[in-house]
Amino acid sequence: MTELEDKTDRLARLARESDLAGILLTTQTNFAWLTGGGSNRIDGSREPGAGNLMVAADGRRFVVANTIEMPRLLAEEVNGGGWEPIEYPWTDEHARPDTVARLAQQAAGGDRIGADWPVAGAAAIDRPITRVRNLLTAAEVERYVSLGADAGRILGDVCRDLEPGEDERAIAARAAAAMATVGARAIVTLVAADDRIARFRHPVAGSRRWERLVMVVVCAQRHGLVVSLSRIVSAGRVPAPLAALTEANAGVYGRLLDATRPGTRGSELFDVARRAYAETGYAGEEARHHQGGATGYRTREWVAHPASEETVQARQAFAWNPSITGTKVEETALLDDRGLRIITTSPDWPSHDLRVGAATLPAPAVLELGR
Repeated sequence: MTELEDKTDRLARLARESDLAGILLTTQTNFAWLTGGGSNRIDGSREPGAGNLMVAADGRRFVVANTIEMPRLLAEEVNGGGWEPIEYPWTDEHARPDTVARLAQQAAGGDRIGADWPVAGAAAIDRPITRVRNLLTAAEVERYVSLGADAGRILGDVCRDLEPGEDERAIAARAAAAMATVGARAIVTLVAADDRIARFRHPVAGSRRWERLVMVVVCAQRHGLVVSLSRIVSAGRVPAPLAALTEANAGVYGRLLDATRPGTRGSELFDVARRAYAETGYAGEEARHHQGGATGYRTREWVAHPASEETVQARQAFAWNPSITGTKVEETALLDDRGLRIITTSPDWPSHDLRVGAATLPAPAVLELGR
């Protein structure tokens, strides 16, 4: 079974179980997922893309798009996938907001369809679709490993070339441009100079110039998949308190990795982090920032929190990002039949070795420039 056939079967089965004639995918995220990395992105400021995909309950596949988008989608994004085009004048979607759903219903042969985004005439079922999406295929695992290796290497190289005095926005631009050289898009780029590391958990890059310490955070996307990673750099010797703090935080990270096993609920993982902070001597840090969670076609498919009922799947990626005020550890890990492995490591980056089950996994330490 091909990747497309596997995903089509999942959606068709969800449609039948939900008593729907079909499922309409309109978001950029799910378009990339179903097509194995295709794109309906024209306007990056919007969640829905330009053009839609529909899978009927009987497994038939349709592209539903206006006359502007259909030629490119058929030629470049879904070519060879056995898709049936349903084209309409671009003016119709402005005159009749239910145009897309109405055409999808006619094609599927039923009045009830579901959609991943609020669409006039369709039932919104984003959460069930996300759960269907979360189980990675073998092809996705390969793409993920490749993206993680590129992102880890590139961010490591960028950070090694930093010099005190550079401002945060320039660093963010360098990181984003470097990711673009391997076809990846930096969808999140955060940079914190010196005391901003401790002051803000999401430090949007500004005009501040770093002197002693800088933290660079990137979420990179390619073929729809997303990896997340953070690095901290010190100009000169790493301050002893920061080194100790980061090592303690790495211990929390290791506990989360060890608990990332198929069937574990998000609420249980949150409790693992809460206990780890307390046992490390930093009780309450879990309340200052989320700890991360499952990743895939969004930076976080779900976040671990006290009420989370989401569960770890057998083939899924995770971006845990525990933080103790003043430091952070973040990598992307992949869980599959080989076990749990970190896929975003930066070559020759200093690390804390963590015992996770029978394996030893690295957590990034603070890099001392010049070493």
